[in-house]
Amino acid sequence: MVTWGKRRSVRQETPRLRPRVSPTDLARVDFTELVPDPVPFLGQAAYIQLEFFESLAKAVATAPTLPAKEGLSAAAGVALRKHHALIAELRLLGVEPDDVMAPFAPATDRFRQASAGADWYELLLGIHVTSGMLDGYFSRLSSGLPSELGARVRSILHEGGSAIVLETELRSAIEAQPGLADRLALWGRSLVGDTLLIARSALRASDSADRWGAQVEPVFTELIADHTRRMDALGLTA
Repeated sequence: MVTWGKRRSVRQETPRLRPRVSPTDLARVDFTELVPDPVPFLGQAAYIQLEFFESLAKAVATAPTLPAKEGLSAAAGVALRKHHALIAELRLLGVEPDDVMAPFAPATDRFRQASAGADWYELLLGIHVTSGMLDGYFSRLSSGLPSELGARVRSILHEGGSAIVLETELRSAIEAQPGLADRLALWGRSLVGDTLLIARSALRASDSADRWGAQVEPVFTELIADHTRRMDALGLTA
């Protein structure tokens, strides 16, 4: 078993997840009121993909088998392609990607460290949960961007391949190691709160917190429902 040298601090457990919001609720959300200007939106999304790449690179380096290394290296390539595609969009807007991404680096770096887990299996689940939630979230939010740009961003974020690799490795480990499922289920639940904080930070500030909360509630409820389905696919309780 691959274990990191330092155990993470104990987290407050996230409350049990709520039922899925209906598609009509999401259809009523005006994403143009929630999304910031395209430049910071793209900058944050691009930096998050870079962090996913770094996490996957760590997973490759510490993977216990050659097949795992091969599969995870392909998943890392997907994250890196998404990163480069998003910074290409920034350059089309006439801005320097490094300058735009820099303000998001400290919080996103802390998020990556907090979701790394205590061992390789928790690292994999951390990547699976956080990338699944945030890719879906930024894809939904891109509906508030100018139409052509939004369509390109959704196409970038929809590139698949990573989830199946992570799911395959996690399923194999859960089947082979009694007791791992309970630990990973707890870890998966603990990741939701920090991931939603990153998601909230991508929203445009509102003068009315109550109004803002009501607007974004269907989006977050759907994200949590997606998370539940992701955990169910692994046989883990969300």
